[in-house]
Amino acid sequence: MMEKIDKQAGELLPKPELARRRFLMGSMGLVGGAAAGLVPGVSATGNNLPPNVPAWTRSLGPGVLTNPYGQPSPFESNVQRRTVDWLTPDRIASISFTPLADLKGIITPSGVVFERYHAGLPAIEPAEHRLMIHGMVDRPLIFTMEDLMKFPSSSVIRFLECPANGGMEWRGAQMDGVQFTHGMLACCEWTGVMLSTLLSEAGIKKGANWVLAEGADGSHMSRSIPMNKAMDDAMIVY
Repeated sequence: MMEKIDKQAGELLPKPELARRRFLMGSMGLVGGAAAGLVPGVSATGNNLPPNVPAWTRSLGPGVLTNPYGQPSPFESNVQRRTVDWLTPDRIASISFTPLADLKGIITPSGVVFERYHAGLPAIEPAEHRLMIHGMVDRPLIFTMEDLMKFPSSSVIRFLECPANGGMEWRGAQMDGVQFTHGMLACCEWTGVMLSTLLSEAGIKKGANWVLAEGADGSHMSRSIPMNKAMDDAMIVY
């Protein structure tokens, strides 16, 4: 009885080679369908898709100096910083958000790092930039950019986050995308000189417990940094 059942079952199953062909054909159909889905607005039967020869393979593309400084692909035009009209009405206090949902990997391209300005973006000639250290120090110092770049440099990968990141949801959900709710965040490679090196050059007096960092921009923004943090891993990046 069992032999009869096995024989009937064997007749119902396709031969191994036939089954393999059907499997491969089905797999290729799925892959083709998935690939077609990645090209919006292009039909899987279009003349510009394999097995036909795409038009872009039969003509010369732009030369190497078309963009002396690299530019994003036009197909990535949707990946950009964005603002919220009612949150950034003018240049006095403005915010743009990193497109977190559109990025791949951990490094944020410099062109889409979030911005937070309190008096607009100052255009500073590097030769005119100065960093001044004064107060409870033995030797008040003023560094030029050239001075800073003479010191040993360090490079680190760190994320930078605005203290107000996530503030768009402090009173409940107001936006529908992570770019606007948590987009004041970016992860980049930073290069510069350790702040501890510069403070050591100035000579920190006993009793100095804080560093007051103040910008020279129109708003004169300032932030307090504990001395133990300033002497640990804080950097002046350029």
